Amino acid sequence: MLTEATLIAWLQECGALLQGHFLLTSGLHSDRYVEKFRLLERPQLVGEVCAEIVRRFAGERIDAVLGPAVGGIVLAFETARQLGCRYLFAETEDGRRVLRRGFTLAPDEHVLLVEDVVTTGGSLKETLALAQQRGAHIVGVAVLIDRGETPLQLPVRTEVLARLPLRTFPPDDCPLCRQGVPLQRRGSQR
Repeated sequence: MLTEATLIAWLQECGALLQGHFLLTSGLHSDRYVEKFRLLERPQLVGEVCAEIVRRFAGERIDAVLGPAVGGIVLAFETARQLGCRYLFAETEDGRRVLRRGFTLAPDEHVLLVEDVVTTGGSLKETLALAQQRGAHIVGVAVLIDRGETPLQLPVRTEVLARLPLRTFPPDDCPLCRQGVPLQRRGSQR
C-alpha cells in the first residue's frame, strides 16, 4: 500500500516540489508548484503509483481508463496496462475536451478516470462530463495529487493519493506580483 507520506517523499526526492511564483493551468498564481513530470519520468515510481490506484479500485469492473492530456496520459496508460484493459485520453480542441485519434467510449462502458494534479479540477471535470455525455458508466476518479486549497469534490467516487494544498491567488490580487517576484509559466502554460 502506497501512503500519502511516501508519495510526498518521492516528490521531494525527485525535485518535483518547487518554490517561487507560478502561473497554474487554472489561471491562478501560487508560491509553490508540483512539477509532476519529475515523478512521471520514472517508470518504476509510476508503476507503484498506478498499482495503488488499481488496489483502490480492486473488484470493480473497468473496461477502459481515461485521462485528460497531458499528464493523465502516462497514468491512464500504466493503470490500464496493470488492469489489462484499454486506455484513452481526452484532448482540448477549440476550448473543450474531446476524444480524437479514433478514441471512442461506448454507452455503459465502465470507465475509470485518472488525473495527475488538480487545483480546481477543471480539466478533470471536463473529461468527466465528456465521458458522461458518451453514456459511459463512471466507476470513479483517481487523482495523484490534489493541490487545491479545498478538497476536490466530484459527484462520483474519488480517490486522491495525496493532498498537498497550495496557497493560490487571483492574478489581480497576488502578493507575489506586488512584490515583483517573476512569474514562471510551467507545464501546459509554456
